[in-house]
Amino acid sequence: MSMNFNRRTMLQGTAAAGVLAASGAPAVAMPKRGGTLRIGLKGANTSDTWDGRTHSDTFMINMGHGCVFECLTEVMANGELTGELAESWSASADARVWTFKLRKGVTFHNGKSFGADDVIESLQMHTAEGAKSAAKPIVAAITEMKKLGEHEVRLTLESGNADFPYLLSDYHIMIYPAGMIDEAIAKGIGTGPYSVVSFDPGVRAVVKRVDDHHLSDRGGYFDGIEAIAINDDAARTNALLTGQVDAISDIDKKTIPLAKANPNVRILEVTGNMQYTFPMLVGVEPFGDINVRKALKYACNREEMVAKILQGHGAVGNDNPIGPANQYVNNDIEQLAYDPDKSKFYLKKAGMTSLNIDLSTSDGAFSGAVDAAQLYQNSAKAAGININVVQEPADGYWSNVWLKKGWCACYWSGRATEDWMFSTAYERGVPWNDTGWDDDRFQKLLLQGRAELDSGNRREIYGEMQKIISQDGATIIPMFANYIDAYSPKLAFSGEAGNLWKLDNSRICKRWWMA
Repeated sequence: MSMNFNRRTMLQGTAAAGVLAASGAPAVAMPKRGGTLRIGLKGANTSDTWDGRTHSDTFMINMGHGCVFECLTEVMANGELTGELAESWSASADARVWTFKLRKGVTFHNGKSFGADDVIESLQMHTAEGAKSAAKPIVAAITEMKKLGEHEVRLTLESGNADFPYLLSDYHIMIYPAGMIDEAIAKGIGTGPYSVVSFDPGVRAVVKRVDDHHLSDRGGYFDGIEAIAINDDAARTNALLTGQVDAISDIDKKTIPLAKANPNVRILEVTGNMQYTFPMLVGVEPFGDINVRKALKYACNREEMVAKILQGHGAVGNDNPIGPANQYVNNDIEQLAYDPDKSKFYLKKAGMTSLNIDLSTSDGAFSGAVDAAQLYQNSAKAAGININVVQEPADGYWSNVWLKKGWCACYWSGRATEDWMFSTAYERGVPWNDTGWDDDRFQKLLLQGRAELDSGNRREIYGEMQKIISQDGATIIPMFANYIDAYSPKLAFSGEAGNLWKLDNSRICKRWWMA
């Protein structure tokens, strides 16, 4: 039996099913080639490399998948799944055995032909001994990788997974040339529509168009792209306003009214699953105590954060990572509200009358993270909780603070499916479980939901999982933030922007063109 899935079908009947049109988007025009895109991106680090396993922030996610490299599948702006290096795929009746037919006539930037061996070796990278890959849980679920021909592979999973083709669009799972992966990481050798001219980690990347690219009819329109690392929000916004760059990620929210009044600026705002979070490592005291975690949950004024940090460009979170763009979001969970008395109650249950605690933060975590931590500091005082806000350097934040400090600021872009989000950040033992939180019932439901093909049953399973996380988990999720990027009217795109990641699913390099 063959099964093919697309997200539009999966999301029918939900608010997320509709295409998310960008504010101020131009009328749809036919793409044309030419020009150089100058783009200002945040999230750059001096430790950045072309190793997709390590990509965790805006700069490398944009310059990696869909630019220099490609994945097997791609989520389009309208939410549908399409093939990138895979031409088509089908599954067994239990969604456990997946067969992918690969595109023919594809070459890497060094001239090597693309085929099944490249797929298998690129997948094996994520489970290699000592590899630290956020995509390891996805690949570890594959029990057998078999080459059926030069352009066909069969992937057998340990259990059925109806979402599997979506997972292979993960920006970590880029395809490298077999037998020369180390060289490809060092030089940036992929099959993407652009090849590397120069790369100065944490500073800039320059790429040029591959003229005979295999998907030239649906992307790679610029002659070249210069990506400039601008981590400071104000500096990045100013670079767009003064014409130094043509597009930026994460416009400074304070400047949105000014930008909207500028005829040379367009705002790109979509509602997705991006969430600003404060994860607590349960292995570090006192976060192992659920009563301490509950005290901190009730000490957070979420409405105030949405109003002051997001300037209203977002929604209140409920410590549940499944957001408005997901199919099975559970909106029936009782909303956690700011309640100092309840916070004191749980603090007392933990055997405390007051609590002194460090919260590590940096605007490198998310725009406004330092201000958000200070708001949290103020709201927690009424509950007898004294939060010491530790301002960390933005450079190296993800390698030196996140996953290492007991309590810190963080952000997640969310994922296209519930299982993808859960298996990336909440499954037992995965590299990016940034709290170490574990719950037997949750883990049991995770496996059930993954293999369940009945939509009604999946909704029930994922609904219960979200309730467990919200009430007992170790991640405080006070707000969901809209993606708000900005660009010059010199640029054009389809008029529809993806809502999974910033800048049209981080595919601006591939999908946009000069107007």
